[in-house]
Amino acid sequence: MPTIYEKRTYSITVGKMAEVVNLYSTLGWPALEAGGFSKNLIGYFTSDTGELYQLVHLWRFNSDDDRRAFWKHLLADKDFMAFAGQLRPLIRTQANQLLLAAPWGPHP
Repeated sequence: MPTIYEKRTYSITVGKMAEVVNLYSTLGWPALEAGGFSKNLIGYFTSDTGELYQLVHLWRFNSDDDRRAFWKHLLADKDFMAFAGQLRPLIRTQANQLLLAAPWGPHP
């Protein structure tokens, strides 16, 4: 099975992006790194044009089973869940999209 990419887009409450960035910087990212979860991450991005106040992250997985196991383990991590409990009230919506690489061109 080909590599699966998961794009997660969180729409943040207007005026709360600085708080989200601070939470990720001080709690979220350290929890991801400490738990070994950052190895699947391609990158985090914030929107600058179009729909604003969005936090987008892109993840890479070997298979759908790998993806499901990853999220199951991450959601069982106490440090990450302590961060998530503070983050969730700042999120208006979440959209997840699974992507497969096209058979041409570069791949991350």
